[in-house]
Amino acid sequence: MSILDRYFLRELAYSIAATAIVLLVILAGGTFARVLAQVANGTFPPGIMFQVLGLRMADALSGMLPLAAFLGTLVALGRMYRESEMHVLSSSGMGAMGLVRPIAVLAIITAIIVGTVAIWLGPLASRTSDQMITDANRSVIAAGLDAGRFTALPGKGGVIFVDTLSRDGSKLGHTFLAKDVITSKGVHVVRLVTANSGQMYQESDGDGRFIALHTGWQYEIPLEGDNWRRMRFEQNDSSLSAVTADDDDDDPVHSMSFSDLRKATTTEAHAEIAWRIAAPVTALVLLMLATPLSRQSPREARYGRLMIAVLSYFLYLALMQIIRTWIIKGTLHTSAPMWTIHVIIFGTAAWFFTRQYAPRKVRNLVAAAPVAGA
Repeated sequence: MSILDRYFLRELAYSIAATAIVLLVILAGGTFARVLAQVANGTFPPGIMFQVLGLRMADALSGMLPLAAFLGTLVALGRMYRESEMHVLSSSGMGAMGLVRPIAVLAIITAIIVGTVAIWLGPLASRTSDQMITDANRSVIAAGLDAGRFTALPGKGGVIFVDTLSRDGSKLGHTFLAKDVITSKGVHVVRLVTANSGQMYQESDGDGRFIALHTGWQYEIPLEGDNWRRMRFEQNDSSLSAVTADDDDDDPVHSMSFSDLRKATTTEAHAEIAWRIAAPVTALVLLMLATPLSRQSPREARYGRLMIAVLSYFLYLALMQIIRTWIIKGTLHTSAPMWTIHVIIFGTAAWFFTRQYAPRKVRNLVAAAPVAGA
């Protein structure tokens, strides 16, 4: 690689890295707010909040990295144009290939990274996050229980005390449970339960959570009478707070591996395959689009082209999302329209770029007529 190629790569890499850091901070803020909302709703316990946050940010890199490369290239090349570096290099004999070579190298590297994240790392992070949430909701710790202290169960479920807990929170030691119950006859009864051990379990759909208490005694004491009862049991089940589902994250095909998607026959799986393959191609198209859009004159507004570029990006993304929706609904049975959009935008950007570097036509100068009496 020439000195000029290394210079372009260094400047572009620094600008893309800085843009990626800014977008990552913005992404982290939005994702953190969403995770906090899900913790407050009871979707998963706060103990795994930061692990889920990191995994979801890794999953979102496939959409963030192409945008970072696009904006970073626009900012770096725009600065070179405004400071007349590109004009000096062009007048020194640098043609279009002097700019295409470093951008092509950068585009290939970016496409490889984005493809790895979209096809493998992102779905893996999503599956890991879902499994972590599922495992945590199988633990009584997720319901707020802690060994050695009295804990109020949500939903007026009573008060519970556990002397010991297993490390994963699924096994309980000696347990005491007290709760108020109104019988079918309208009698207010205090129910006291003691057990030698207990175990956490869920319903088959994973929503309802229960504690199965083993080998103990249950006392029912009416508040307005003295006819209390004592019963011995081998197992006594008590419900905990249910897991609150988050409908916004209900996208099972997104967590599937690429090999499983290829075996699936649903329209959602076909749309997900097309979307994952389109991610690295999008990075190539956006970097090609950035080359003509970054050309500026020294007196041009600093962020004028940047606004046009952002609008072009959102239009491009909206078209891709529309086609994906049509594939999911069965309106389209192939991803060919996605590739058509890629080719059209890439070809248009390449045409504008070559037109910018095309040699100017020499204008014919017309000799001025002699002035009479001169």
